[in-house]
Amino acid sequence: MERKEKFVLWFDEIGIDDIPLVGGKNASLGEMYQNLTKKGVRVPNGFAITAHAYCYLLEKSGVVDDLKRALRGLNVQDVDELANVGKRARDIILSCAFPPELQVEIAQGYHRLCKEYGTKDLDVAVRSSATAEDLPEASFAGQQETFLNIRGVHELMAACKRCFASLFTNRAIAYRAEKKFDHFQVYLSIGVQKMVRSDLACSGVMFTLDTETGFPNVVFVTGSYGLGENIVQGAVNPDEFFVFKPTLVEGYSPIIDKRLGEKATKVVYAHEGSKTIKKIQTPASDQKKFCLSDEEVLKLSEWGVAIEDYYTHKKGKWMPMDIEWAKDGRTQDLFIVQARPESVQSRKNRNVLQTYKLVQKGKVLAMGKSVGSKISQGPAHVIEEVHDIGKFRKGEVLITEMTDPDWVPIMKIASAIVTNRGGRTSHAAIVSRELGIPCIVGTNDATEVVKTGQKVTVSCAEGEHGILYDGYLKFKVDELDMVHVPQTKTKLMMNLGNPDDAFELSSLPNEGVGLAREEFIVNEYIKIHPLALIHFAELTDAHARAQIEHLTAGYKNKTQFFVDKLAMGVSLIAAAFYPKDVILRFSDFKTNEYANLIGGTQFEPKEENPMLGWRGASRYYSEGYKDGFALECQAIKKVREEFGLKNLKVMVPMCRTPAEGRKVLAEMKKNGLVRGKDSLEVYVMCEVPSNVILAEEFCEIFDGFSIGSNDLTQMTLGVDRDSALVADIYDERSDAVKALLKHVITIAKQHKKKIGICGDAPSTYPEIAKFLVDCGIDSISLSPDAIVKTRLLVAEHEQKKK
Repeated sequence: MERKEKFVLWFDEIGIDDIPLVGGKNASLGEMYQNLTKKGVRVPNGFAITAHAYCYLLEKSGVVDDLKRALRGLNVQDVDELANVGKRARDIILSCAFPPELQVEIAQGYHRLCKEYGTKDLDVAVRSSATAEDLPEASFAGQQETFLNIRGVHELMAACKRCFASLFTNRAIAYRAEKKFDHFQVYLSIGVQKMVRSDLACSGVMFTLDTETGFPNVVFVTGSYGLGENIVQGAVNPDEFFVFKPTLVEGYSPIIDKRLGEKATKVVYAHEGSKTIKKIQTPASDQKKFCLSDEEVLKLSEWGVAIEDYYTHKKGKWMPMDIEWAKDGRTQDLFIVQARPESVQSRKNRNVLQTYKLVQKGKVLAMGKSVGSKISQGPAHVIEEVHDIGKFRKGEVLITEMTDPDWVPIMKIASAIVTNRGGRTSHAAIVSRELGIPCIVGTNDATEVVKTGQKVTVSCAEGEHGILYDGYLKFKVDELDMVHVPQTKTKLMMNLGNPDDAFELSSLPNEGVGLAREEFIVNEYIKIHPLALIHFAELTDAHARAQIEHLTAGYKNKTQFFVDKLAMGVSLIAAAFYPKDVILRFSDFKTNEYANLIGGTQFEPKEENPMLGWRGASRYYSEGYKDGFALECQAIKKVREEFGLKNLKVMVPMCRTPAEGRKVLAEMKKNGLVRGKDSLEVYVMCEVPSNVILAEEFCEIFDGFSIGSNDLTQMTLGVDRDSALVADIYDERSDAVKALLKHVITIAKQHKKKIGICGDAPSTYPEIAKFLVDCGIDSISLSPDAIVKTRLLVAEHEQKKK
């Protein structure tokens, strides 16, 4: 018998070229089972009931004409008509009796699988696999049904019939009509696969790129307890992990970010042996810890890279993947249960940069996680139940608890989507990316704080947090074709504070990061004074103690919280621009700013003029702070040695004398950071006149300079840059400041030391950028919004100089 006439094909008999026979889902499982299990990727075995079996069932039952009559003239835009026709089509298939010869082959396949796994009644997953499903150009997966924990031949037959009927779910009918697929040229195959008991452990989704920006060098893993429906449907806010691919394959352990999800509920079986499922509360102790160990996250990521590499090699082009995983609670083994090509970011042209920017402030109604980076607006429409979707109108903003595939008809006409629950791999997030509309997930209370008809603005253009505003706020959209951005001899780098912006901003034309600010990471990721963690037992502020206990939940060693959070914030930036240089400035808080951190008042003196006081280098070697500086060093050591991000360099701010420089280097060495070891470069900020006057001595100590024009101007002109009373005197274009700039650049070049600038002057004043180029500066580090216009300016100026 020819393969195309078989009712059953095993996973080791099928591959990705067999989509016409077994559908996209089964073809992918077969491809992985045949080719990736030998590379250590665990895929549960099983078999496919072929599309031929589906056609055979319809033909022998004589129902094809009945189905055609039921679907004839259907208007899929009419939600009520679609529901009636869909039910009629499904009932037609459910009324069919399986031909005996088909029943026999399915039963034989099940018994063989039971024998392979050494049990009489093996629990299996029964999944639909349409012959046009999971193609990059037709990627709204999840349109047909899946049945879990099926046991015995009788249950299996019933589940198979319901799978065949699910080819005519309302959403599948509407989707085929939209994509112009003939209903009778799309067939259904069924996958019967050993069940992974993730109800007793956890499950999730991973992508081999960043789903929001298309950044290609990470694996993004999400996970939650119980069966996978919770994450895919967006019923929970899952744990999230980013793993950096380039150093993972070199043997490092680069979990460069991990964020604890609420995981408030989980889906389990109603009782042992049941095929019905129920949703229960996740125990509080489990909610407060990650559902995967670091070792498991790294193992899944290695498999993700192996799957991506395999498909990329096979297809001859980059193939980022969307992969479902599950952990078996009985054996504690991890498994891959599905993989398909990622279908949104991989189709985008990354050479065209579209930037949305809010130019007006407004009242915040709700916040969650942003999906995409766009801004949209419209009248809100709060819908609690799917049976009310017929009331939704084109251009409205959908506000709801969560979505599933039944909501797709109205999601396609929404201007934006906001959900109470879900993470960045939930159904709402995935479909929003497909549609290219902004979406905010996990707001918790959007349906309560917004009223139907209320005018709202949905902004996903402000980093990790998506914000829902009251009213229609003004925003602008800039487009840039980066193919036509010229190269420059002077290196143009970027100033960056927020790690959540790093993946997106790395696509701008740049030569790395000239200034990564620690302060933002400490303020936003950590929030706690390092000495309050080190001396937690002696902390007298009860409120601060309670805040610290809450923020460091799950950490026995509270100082490790500081190290881990700082390392992850820094590594997101270093990874985004890898292998280009990323220069991190050690903490440059002033005493009043340190005091504002949780627990900070106990450890900070009061100074009359903190700007000129105990800041920068003077803190790092002093008894009053050097233990805190040690934590900074440990974090940097972790980024370079554990994550493998050797492109990270460091910079010492406010180093007033060469003697201070030597003391700081000695403290760094005590904490395992040795200048010159493993290509570690240490720069000094040039921001006080002594740095210029004694430039030759500083050249002997450091690898180079980065000019801080803000402070250098303040110190040169003796002007408090925060005072409005003398603001008219403060000017980086002053001849005195320019004389210092020229002098220090000349000295650095003579001593073959690198010199750049990270202050605001060249971002603000084109004439300063030109002046620095004329002086021969090596690099100019700019604010992201200035990097393109300054590149054009510098390129033109360099051409004129030739």
